[in-house]
Amino acid sequence: MTILICIPCLMTGGTEVQTLNLVRALVAGGHRVVTICYFEHYDDMVSRFQKAGSEVVCLSPDGVRIGGWRGILFLYKGLRSVLKQYKPDVAHVQYMAPGAIPILLLRLLGMRQILTTAHTAADIYPNLKLVHLIQRHCVRAFTCITELAERSFFGSSQLYDEHYPLKKRNHFTIYNALPASLPVIQEPRTANQPITIGVVSRLESIKGMDLVVPAFAKVRSAHPEVRLLIVGDGTLRGQMEQQAQAADISSAVEFVGRQPQEALTHYYDRIDILLMPSRSEGFGLTAIEGMARGCVVVASRIGGLPEVVREGEVGLLHESENIEDLASKLIYLCESPKLWQQYSTQAITYVKQFGFERFSILFNDLYRRIAE
Repeated sequence: MTILICIPCLMTGGTEVQTLNLVRALVAGGHRVVTICYFEHYDDMVSRFQKAGSEVVCLSPDGVRIGGWRGILFLYKGLRSVLKQYKPDVAHVQYMAPGAIPILLLRLLGMRQILTTAHTAADIYPNLKLVHLIQRHCVRAFTCITELAERSFFGSSQLYDEHYPLKKRNHFTIYNALPASLPVIQEPRTANQPITIGVVSRLESIKGMDLVVPAFAKVRSAHPEVRLLIVGDGTLRGQMEQQAQAADISSAVEFVGRQPQEALTHYYDRIDILLMPSRSEGFGLTAIEGMARGCVVVASRIGGLPEVVREGEVGLLHESENIEDLASKLIYLCESPKLWQQYSTQAITYVKQFGFERFSILFNDLYRRIAE
């Protein structure tokens, strides 16, 4: 079967990482995979998709995003050309912004077997009527990455499995998977000394990165030995460095910049408490990556994070935007080594449900049944 994966950009976010997982799963299932990227792309991410076994078509060679009617015409011509060249049996549209437009264009161009995956909850979509129209009339399967997200779109949810009754039109949840490059550790770990708090993230406001250093400063005042490791880059890096200087804690804060996926295991192993103070988070891939290496996650109570980070079992949740609450959770863990050890050990077992093997089985089963 030839499968066309459609995605707006190939950068370094969780959507791209999960789409790369999908490519690997489908290639392992014996399918020919073609990935079409409409706009922005990094050369290294394009290379990773190619190494995973996908052919890659970048509609915009210079990665420029085109909006308005010109953008719709641009997508129409690009999709028409790719459909003519590769003749895919199934198209799988990633993300719903501008995913709705490619779905409608694919239908207009004669594509009948269309799947789509929404990588966030419905709260960012101003018009759910359009989403419902697409789900009822345009796609065979609308998949979500958490049950909370699925309920936000459709009012009900169902984890997909091999016994799921497939209808003409469907919606269900298939959880994101751990990247193949990040294995689950086999033995419980012990905390580093001194304890290291860390983030692995784009340094952007939507990820709550402006809250990290102020919260750490409060922890540092109670526990001067604790350190902060910041993995990632973004527009807030300069602000975060200034925050550290203003709080006179620069010596305890280490910025290592954006790192390739293959290098993240090393940094997760240095982190004891992983922060995710996001303002919006569809799933929280970083959370399961950290748990796979025994990190205890402290995340905001928002989006898909409460479903992925089970509070009181593998980590703690804090109120969104609340620096005081975030700092108090961190201090509590720093002062509770037995609890940290319990959460860390339980996280290693818990996170195995997000393994790549299960993810691959589910998606390959879904494609097989659609093709029948």
